[in-house]
Amino acid sequence: MKEHAEHLPTEINLHKKSRLLSITFDNGRRFDYPCEYLRVFSRAAEVRTMDTPVTGKERVNIEAIEPQGGYAIRIVFDDGHDTSIYSWDTLYELGENQEANWADYLRRLEEIGYRRDPKTDGERTIRILYFNYLAQKLGKESEERKIPPNVETVTDLLAWLRRQYPIRAYLLSDDHVRITVNKQFAEPFTRVDGGDEIGLVPNSPNPPSPPRS
Repeated sequence: MKEHAEHLPTEINLHKKSRLLSITFDNGRRFDYPCEYLRVFSRAAEVRTMDTPVTGKERVNIEAIEPQGGYAIRIVFDDGHDTSIYSWDTLYELGENQEANWADYLRRLEEIGYRRDPKTDGERTIRILYFNYLAQKLGKESEERKIPPNVETVTDLLAWLRRQYPIRAYLLSDDHVRITVNKQFAEPFTRVDGGDEIGLVPNSPNPPSPPRS
């Protein structure tokens, strides 16, 4: 493995709850790698020489990231796999080609008859807290709601809530609220799991005006 990288990272963030590794490179490109994607495209010899694609890693997460000199990292996954070393250029290539790689992976799964289903949580219950004017406008400070399987992220949750409160949907636009998950401000891609406490915090102390008909 060469020790000179064409692309060097400037920022690396592991979002364990969302099972996502984000890397920004020195040319400004940022890639978000699902842990499952990195696991099934492992560069370890025992993975690359397999005749069939890796399966059953829909819920895999990253346990640790260990630097390898100045040119690579070793990723330790929580399923025990710890022999993958990813150079910076390999990670850049995986980011650039993620869409095509993933489409090919899904095609190979279909060929072997494997049915991949990431939505194994089913219906989940979360607690939602409404802050400031939202409590008044929605007539409640908190509620427990069961959310459907297709609500996986913070972005999904906001869109679903807007459908639950169509008259007040404008109050819940992405521009007007921030979301906390378990008392931590969340990214749009942050996962929402059963038992989470979700806080909806307005960006301004004054409510926005309703849209004109």
